[in-house]
Amino acid sequence: MRNYNNPLVSIIMNCHNGERYLKSSINSILKQDYKNWELIFWDNKSTDKSKKILDFYKDKRIKYFRSNTFMSLYKARNLAISKTKGKYLCFLDVDDWWTKSKISSQINILKKNKKIKFIYSNFYYYYENKKIKKVFSNNLLPEGKITQDLLNNYKVGILTVMIKKDLFKKKKFNSKLKIIGDFDFFIKLSVKEKFHCVQKPLAYYRVHNSNFSKNFNIHSNEMNKWIIRNSNYFIKKNYSLNKLHFLNTKLKIKNLFRLGP
Repeated sequence: MRNYNNPLVSIIMNCHNGERYLKSSINSILKQDYKNWELIFWDNKSTDKSKKILDFYKDKRIKYFRSNTFMSLYKARNLAISKTKGKYLCFLDVDDWWTKSKISSQINILKKNKKIKFIYSNFYYYYENKKIKKVFSNNLLPEGKITQDLLNNYKVGILTVMIKKDLFKKKKFNSKLKIIGDFDFFIKLSVKEKFHCVQKPLAYYRVHNSNFSKNFNIHSNEMNKWIIRNSNYFIKKNYSLNKLHFLNTKLKIKNLFRLGP
């Protein structure tokens, strides 16, 4: 029987050789004070002990899928989405983790206001080498129709998102993108939908030497191509991409000097 008061939340975790931090991520899901969830664990052809670690958890809410071939992150996420049964979707990578009230803080808002389809939150950077945490944003994060805010200064961490699954019916993540697939999807979604935000941090983004997002060359190249492809669309809707051009230039400089986040 379906529990309409506590809708099922599907959590998508993509994994490729994630054994180092996997336990921390999964434990943060198991400790959630909201219990009606399923974990779609998508093993992107791992060759380490990730599957062995996952098998340790005897929880029927954890559902394991494995790719026959290694695929792009966003293709894997799209396939994982196709396996979900929940009304709402969340995303958590194997090196990040949530506070115990992450799901409940967001689901309670969604239950009170049925018009909200997308909600995100602040989060912490956790610097693995120094063992310190830092709040991602000390300023209030934008809410409502925030497309221009996001084009000026994108601040939606996918690890903080809760989104109504229906929004993926017509459009999926662009599987050709390696780093900015969530940026692409959420920016375009913001043109049509109002975004809601929980201002307190609900997640931890682990900063370590292997973060793929640190590949500033791929990041800046993808962003440059994205700007070229999408400029006309946003300009016709009276949005400015000037700040995005500036930020992408900074990204290229980071690549040049190999600067960290």
